[in-house]
Amino acid sequence: MNTVPEKIIKFIKKHHLLNLSTVDQDGTWSCSCFYAYLPEENMLIITSDNSTKHIKNLSFSNKVSGTIALETKIIGLIRGIQFAGEIKKLEGNELKIAEKAYLKRFPIARLMETTLWSISPKIIKMTDNRLGFGKKLIWEL
Repeated sequence: MNTVPEKIIKFIKKHHLLNLSTVDQDGTWSCSCFYAYLPEENMLIITSDNSTKHIKNLSFSNKVSGTIALETKIIGLIRGIQFAGEIKKLEGNELKIAEKAYLKRFPIARLMETTLWSISPKIIKMTDNRLGFGKKLIWEL
Protein backbone atom coordinates (compact mmCIF):
# COMPACT_ATOMS: atom_id res chain seq x y z
CA MET A 1 0.00 0.00 0.00
CA ASN A 2 1.09 3.55 -0.72
CA THR A 3 1.79 4.87 2.80
CA VAL A 4 0.77 8.41 3.71
CA PRO A 5 3.86 10.44 4.79
CA GLU A 6 4.27 10.78 8.56
CA LYS A 7 4.25 14.61 8.35
CA ILE A 8 0.73 14.48 6.87
CA ILE A 9 -0.47 11.90 9.41
CA LYS A 10 0.81 13.97 12.34
CA PHE A 11 -0.93 17.10 11.05
CA ILE A 12 -4.25 15.31 10.54
CA LYS A 13 -4.10 13.66 13.97
CA LYS A 14 -3.28 16.98 15.68
CA HIS A 15 -6.46 18.69 14.48
CA HIS A 16 -10.13 17.82 14.90
CA LEU A 17 -12.22 19.89 12.46
CA LEU A 18 -12.42 19.46 8.72
CA ASN A 19 -14.33 21.30 6.03
CA LEU A 20 -16.15 19.00 3.64
CA SER A 21 -17.54 19.74 0.19
CA THR A 22 -20.14 17.69 -1.66
CA VAL A 23 -21.98 18.17 -4.93
CA ASP A 24 -25.43 17.53 -6.36
CA GLN A 25 -27.28 18.52 -9.53
CA ASP A 26 -27.66 22.09 -8.23
CA GLY A 27 -24.00 22.63 -7.36
CA THR A 28 -21.66 22.39 -4.40
CA TRP A 29 -22.24 22.47 -0.66
CA SER A 30 -19.77 22.73 2.22
CA CYS A 31 -19.92 21.99 5.93
CA SER A 32 -17.63 21.61 8.92
CA CYS A 33 -17.31 18.28 10.75
CA PHE A 34 -15.44 16.97 13.75
CA TYR A 35 -13.37 13.95 12.76
CA ALA A 36 -11.27 11.10 14.03
CA TYR A 37 -8.49 9.70 11.86
CA LEU A 38 -7.51 6.07 11.44
CA PRO A 39 -4.02 6.22 9.89
CA GLU A 40 -3.75 2.46 9.29
CA GLU A 41 -6.80 2.62 7.03
CA ASN A 42 -6.22 6.24 5.95
CA MET A 43 -9.82 7.04 6.89
CA LEU A 44 -11.33 10.20 8.26
CA ILE A 45 -14.39 9.37 10.37
CA ILE A 46 -17.22 11.89 10.70
CA THR A 47 -20.73 11.74 12.07
CA SER A 48 -23.64 13.36 10.34
CA ASP A 49 -27.38 12.98 10.24
CA ASN A 50 -28.98 11.58 7.08
CA SER A 51 -31.16 14.69 6.78
CA THR A 52 -28.26 17.12 6.23
CA LYS A 53 -27.74 18.60 2.77
CA HIS A 54 -24.18 17.29 2.50
CA ILE A 55 -25.31 13.72 3.24
CA LYS A 56 -28.32 13.99 0.92
CA ASN A 57 -25.88 15.07 -1.80
CA LEU A 58 -24.22 11.65 -1.57
CA SER A 59 -27.15 10.17 -3.50
CA PHE A 60 -25.82 12.23 -6.43
CA SER A 61 -22.10 11.49 -5.91
CA ASN A 62 -19.98 9.94 -3.18
CA LYS A 63 -16.96 11.98 -4.29
CA VAL A 64 -15.97 14.65 -1.78
CA SER A 65 -13.19 17.12 -1.14
CA GLY A 66 -12.15 19.05 1.90
CA THR A 67 -9.59 20.86 3.97
CA ILE A 68 -8.02 20.76 7.41
CA ALA A 69 -6.26 24.00 8.24
CA LEU A 70 -4.29 25.71 10.96
CA GLU A 71 -5.82 29.12 11.48
CA THR A 72 -3.13 31.80 11.49
CA LYS A 73 -2.53 35.30 10.14
CA ILE A 74 1.22 34.73 9.92
CA ILE A 75 2.03 33.72 6.33
CA GLY A 76 5.20 31.89 7.33
CA LEU A 77 3.22 29.58 9.64
CA ILE A 78 0.45 28.59 7.21
CA ARG A 79 -0.13 24.83 7.21
CA GLY A 80 -3.01 22.82 5.91
CA ILE A 81 -4.35 19.81 4.09
CA GLN A 82 -6.49 19.62 0.99
CA PHE A 83 -7.96 16.23 0.15
CA ALA A 84 -10.24 14.54 -2.35
CA GLY A 85 -11.72 11.07 -2.13
CA GLU A 86 -14.86 9.09 -1.50
CA ILE A 87 -17.27 8.87 1.41
CA LYS A 88 -19.43 5.98 2.54
CA LYS A 89 -21.72 5.06 5.39
CA LEU A 90 -19.98 2.66 7.76
CA GLU A 91 -21.36 -0.78 8.54
CA GLY A 92 -20.27 -4.04 10.14
CA ASN A 93 -16.75 -4.42 11.47
CA GLU A 94 -15.60 -1.09 9.96
CA LEU A 95 -18.36 0.63 11.93
CA LYS A 96 -17.24 -0.96 15.20
CA ILE A 97 -13.62 0.11 14.69
CA ALA A 98 -14.60 3.63 13.62
CA GLU A 99 -17.10 4.09 16.44
CA LYS A 100 -14.50 3.17 19.03
CA ALA A 101 -12.03 5.72 17.60
CA TYR A 102 -14.64 8.45 17.21
CA LEU A 103 -16.07 8.05 20.71
CA LYS A 104 -12.59 7.99 22.21
CA ARG A 105 -11.89 11.36 20.59
CA PHE A 106 -15.36 12.83 21.19
CA PRO A 107 -16.95 11.12 24.24
CA ILE A 108 -19.86 13.59 24.16
CA ALA A 109 -21.03 11.86 20.96
CA ARG A 110 -22.24 8.97 23.16
CA LEU A 111 -25.20 11.19 24.05
CA MET A 112 -26.29 11.55 20.43
CA GLU A 113 -27.73 9.17 17.90
CA THR A 114 -24.96 9.08 15.34
CA THR A 115 -24.42 7.83 11.83
CA LEU A 116 -20.75 7.36 11.07
CA TRP A 117 -19.22 7.97 7.67
CA SER A 118 -15.73 7.28 6.40
CA ILE A 119 -13.84 9.49 4.00
CA SER A 120 -11.10 7.67 2.11
CA PRO A 121 -8.76 10.24 0.58
CA LYS A 122 -7.34 9.37 -2.84
CA ILE A 123 -5.12 12.44 -2.87
CA ILE A 124 -3.81 14.64 -0.06
CA LYS A 125 -1.87 17.85 -0.56
CA MET A 126 -0.21 19.45 2.43
CA THR A 127 1.04 23.02 2.44
CA ASP A 128 3.65 23.89 5.07
CA ASN A 129 5.09 27.40 4.76
CA ARG A 130 7.48 26.70 7.62
CA LEU A 131 9.47 24.65 5.09
CA GLY A 132 9.48 27.51 2.58
CA PHE A 133 6.78 29.69 1.06
CA GLY A 134 4.23 27.53 -0.76
CA LYS A 135 6.04 24.27 0.03
CA LYS A 136 3.79 21.32 -0.88
CA LEU A 137 3.84 17.65 0.00
CA ILE A 138 1.56 15.55 -2.20
CA TRP A 139 0.40 11.97 -1.60
CA GLU A 140 -1.74 10.00 -4.06
CA LEU A 141 -3.21 6.54 -3.86
